Amino acid sequence: MALADNTGCAKPSEDFPFPEIIELNVGGQVYITRHPTLVSVPGSLLWEMFTQKNIRSLARDSKGRFFVDRDGFLFRYILDYMRDQQLVLPDHFPERSRLQREAEYFMLPELVKMLAPKLSKQNSLGDDTCQSDPEELSPNADATRNLTSASATLPSAVAGGPGGAIAANVGAAGTDVRRAGFITIGYRGSYTLGRDSQTDAKFRRVARIMVCGKTSLAKEVFGDTLNESRDPDRPPERYTSRYYLKFTFLEQAFDKLADAGFHMVACNSTGTCAFAHDQTDDRIWTSYTEYVFYRE
Repeated sequence: MALADNTGCAKPSEDFPFPEIIELNVGGQVYITRHPTLVSVPGSLLWEMFTQKNIRSLARDSKGRFFVDRDGFLFRYILDYMRDQQLVLPDHFPERSRLQREAEYFMLPELVKMLAPKLSKQNSLGDDTCQSDPEELSPNADATRNLTSASATLPSAVAGGPGGAIAANVGAAGTDVRRAGFITIGYRGSYTLGRDSQTDAKFRRVARIMVCGKTSLAKEVFGDTLNESRDPDRPPERYTSRYYLKFTFLEQAFDKLADAGFHMVACNSTGTCAFAHDQTDDRIWTSYTEYVFYRE
């Protein structure tokens, strides 16, 4: 099927084989853009593809769209860059390294440079799975750990002397350094609602509030109220999704997070409904909800 037959596309000529409006299928995602946008960066892969005379050499999908076998979701940022040569990413963008790889594939050296500086610190940390953790990238992280270990080695017997004063100052300094990161709070809830709308709903208490995030942040925020029995030996610099709280009041968890400087950035919830008994119209509604908190 020829692309020239598509509705809304200008018909190509012998001197100009490409239409003004071009449809792309990138990894299953369909994009519609102008030909000048695709050739706006000379020397790029898209420029080479859409300036050649032999249009038949380009791959097409079943509907005649030009096909590119790359990440279709990240291509939106490639196309945005092709429009005005500027890079605009969402806050806390998690796929910066993958986008850099896409920029290298499409031969966009300026875009690679824009993405490279924020990757340099992560790459210097080696292949550790936690290399992108904000705590590890913090310039004060090593100093904080050194101060904490120094205060732990001071003997408690001389707490009233100079050593005790130093330990107190070190402890105060350590509490002033707040580490950035995410903490996710999740819980399941349910209630029974009768057919009569005037009937009071029978709410069930939240059975358990789960905590996901970095171990050190979870212990800092929740302290002794954090139950670690399901993941007892997790190192402080690693992540877990198996902790839960010893209390079942969401407001209490929110208060602790607010006191620690966290604020909510996202939430989501899913729900299902089922009949409680075959003989009645009572229905049981169950839901799972997550709240995502972040501290800079």
